Amino acid sequence: MGVDLLRRFLEPIVRWCLHRYWYFSRGMTFGARALVFDGDGRVFLVKHSWMPGWHMPGGGVEKGETLLTALERDLREEGNIEVSAPPVLHAIYFNKRVSRRDHVALYIVREFRQIALPKPNREIIDHGFFAVNELPADTSRATRERIAEVLSGRPPAELW
Repeated sequence: MGVDLLRRFLEPIVRWCLHRYWYFSRGMTFGARALVFDGDGRVFLVKHSWMPGWHMPGGGVEKGETLLTALERDLREEGNIEVSAPPVLHAIYFNKRVSRRDHVALYIVREFRQIALPKPNREIIDHGFFAVNELPADTSRATRERIAEVLSGRPPAELW
């Protein structure tokens, strides 16, 4: 069985198990994601080993973390990105596709430095800055919708 086939088989099972665990261990789950725009207006995206497609960097907020602490940790881990000005909170979304208790805070990051190019690892297998009109074909629906919201100036949706 190839690695991609094995991942596609195991991914839904692992995700289901994790969400059952979170359901009983946490009252609500919260995530922080970032739209990181460079000076040329390109957006930073990552590709996870455990989920298909390209996504905004970010992840779950752990016990004892603030949203900004979680966001800054994930930006460092996923992109070697250090923010140099406070990220701007764009919106908080209800992510009912994951569970009835999941919420995502989306921040806009325009001032940062990438201290080194990230190296692929077990979690992040690829990364890059992309022109918003030339996103990879398998960029997630939510990522595309959030980029369009931010760039058009239209009010944020309520659902992720």
